Amino acid sequence: MKTLITPAQVLATAFGDGETLPPSTVAAADIAAAEARWIVPAIGRRLHEKLLIGGYSDFRNEYLAAPTAFYTRALLQPRLDVRTDRNGTMTPESAYGKPADEEARRKPRRHLLLQARTLLDRAVAYLDERPALFPEYEPGANPAARGSVCGGIVLLR
Repeated sequence: MKTLITPAQVLATAFGDGETLPPSTVAAADIAAAEARWIVPAIGRRLHEKLLIGGYSDFRNEYLAAPTAFYTRALLQPRLDVRTDRNGTMTPESAYGKPADEEARRKPRRHLLLQARTLLDRAVAYLDERPALFPEYEPGANPAARGSVCGGIVLLR
């Protein structure tokens, strides 16, 4: 499965130095899901396909790698917050600490999504300013160009 970034890039970009996770934590399917949900609607399918085959690598690395990594982590985080084994699904707890409550888990996810959206908006602005460089880009296909949701309020442009 081809994706814009690798699982190792997700771990290096979206997780801090103190968050040591095995490489198997992030699968290509996780990245592909994040791309399908957030990246492709913003940049269009034709440009995404061009990027997947290696086109515009500087743009991909400079403008799309970080938001893709943050969106992937936002998708992964709920799975990391719980553990599933033969006894079922449980929240990890030890003698040294207790798991974060619902609000404490929700706040970092909102921050991840905001940071990713800001970086994706930066990438889209770059594309909008240089239409001749990216003929595959379809600005009218971007739903975020027509409106957005902020604090639960739909804003139309």
